[in-house]
Amino acid sequence: MIKKILLLLVAIIAVILVVAAFQPAEFRITRSVTIAAPAAVIFPEVNDFHRWAAWSPWEKLDPAMKRTFEGPAAGVGAAYAWEGNSDVGAGKMTIAESRPAEVIRIKLEFFKPMPGLCPTEFTFRPEGAGTNVTWTMSGTKNYGSKVFCLFMNMDKMVGGDFEKGLATLKTNSEAAAKK
Repeated sequence: MIKKILLLLVAIIAVILVVAAFQPAEFRITRSVTIAAPAAVIFPEVNDFHRWAAWSPWEKLDPAMKRTFEGPAAGVGAAYAWEGNSDVGAGKMTIAESRPAEVIRIKLEFFKPMPGLCPTEFTFRPEGAGTNVTWTMSGTKNYGSKVFCLFMNMDKMVGGDFEKGLATLKTNSEAAAKK
């Protein structure tokens, strides 16, 4: 009986490993929101890492998180590093491209819990009387990440955080535009 259980367990593990090997290596997570404010009001909130505390969903997960800023206050070369509890891990963001009211491209590096590089982009497009803001993160999954993603839906996990962040950015930017 124990031998049959062990064989079944080995077979299940083998199936999981084979299925993981055929998962896509690339991932892309995208969320958008239309904000009733001009891009000129919204753009500085994203382009300056010092302002992220007001809207980023991860800032509130660890009040004791260590934060460091490098380079210029905003725009290309501005960098933000963090180290915190298991909810936020450790990493660094550096603005690689910044075109006012159009696009911000960020080099996002994760150090803990799993190392990784995830290019991230914010685009700002006029939409009616407001601005459509799109937040996109992409990257490559290694084999371990492919196995992990069989059990955890990264799009739902990270996408939900993007939605929270964009909702707060919307609330804050619309209030600022009314002033």
